[in-house]
Amino acid sequence: MTSGALVDEPLVLGIETSCDETGIGVVRGHTLLADAVASSVEEHARFGGVVPEVASRAHLEAMVPTIERACEESGIKLNDVDAIAVTAGPGLAGALLVGVAAAKALALGLDKPIYGVNHLASHVAVDQLQHGPLPEPCVAMLVSGGHSSLLKVTDITEGVDPMGATIDDAAGEAFDKVARLLGLGFPGGPVIDRTATSGSSIAIDFPRGLTSRRDLERHRFDFSFSGLKTAVARWIEAKERSGEPVPVADVAASFQEAVVDVLVRKALDAASSEGIEDIIIGGGVAANSRLRVLAEERATKLGIRVRVPRPGLCTDNGAMVAALGAEMVARGRTPSALDLPADSSQPITSVLV
Repeated sequence: MTSGALVDEPLVLGIETSCDETGIGVVRGHTLLADAVASSVEEHARFGGVVPEVASRAHLEAMVPTIERACEESGIKLNDVDAIAVTAGPGLAGALLVGVAAAKALALGLDKPIYGVNHLASHVAVDQLQHGPLPEPCVAMLVSGGHSSLLKVTDITEGVDPMGATIDDAAGEAFDKVARLLGLGFPGGPVIDRTATSGSSIAIDFPRGLTSRRDLERHRFDFSFSGLKTAVARWIEAKERSGEPVPVADVAASFQEAVVDVLVRKALDAASSEGIEDIIIGGGVAANSRLRVLAEERATKLGIRVRVPRPGLCTDNGAMVAALGAEMVARGRTPSALDLPADSSQPITSVLV
């Protein structure tokens, strides 16, 4: 396929290795054919967080078997694909290098174009696999362990405009830290979501970061969850000092409510400020059940539509990378060079390397 050629429903294989999941996805146009994931989360659990060296080695071991599984699941041969897409950044440097090296080898061996794409933009593009073409423009809110961002998306293949971002702990990071404080294990997002179902979200009035009038003047669309995490820690310490039992479910529910309240409030404000009627929510925290419910409730009252992929597509996976790669091919974007770098700090404004 020549550079800039248009393909209506391109068949693309996507590789995702930005953190602790080896994801291989196969997409034809907006249709998901395979989503194979090998996670090393259990290897990191005893450390209470992701260990970069462990993640990199796990990617090396999982890469070939996961590619084979994706091909078997989709019923394709590697030579059938129109292009290879890979997460070039942001993420853990060593982990990214494994994926980029594998993608280069495939592109060279198969004589196929390669697209080095942005991890965050991929979290937006994956929604197309469930709900069809992205509404453009739209506001995308990405919430994960490393990122809490608000973006204005007019063309997912050409770039996005940052509206706000986290200035300290991202939402997912706060979930992990609070889960550790409560002795709930790692990763924190799913376990807090489950624990919160038996607690009260109004039992404890935890702070909502960057929502005061003064904060909104300087950080209207930015996020901060470090203060919330500290407030939870101090509340738990006070209970323990007094010899009282810590109501784990109430703490989980009240903490979760504080996080999702801020996320939804700022996303709706961002959309309203731009006159945009569609919000896409992506990233691992988008799998949170309370976030989904609250976003839909509040958005409906404002006449704003909310799209959130199913939970399996919210966490890191190869399908999202393939989805963005397929969009690149379909819109005739120029492929990346074979010497494309892995950029651990790739900015969201750079969608294609």
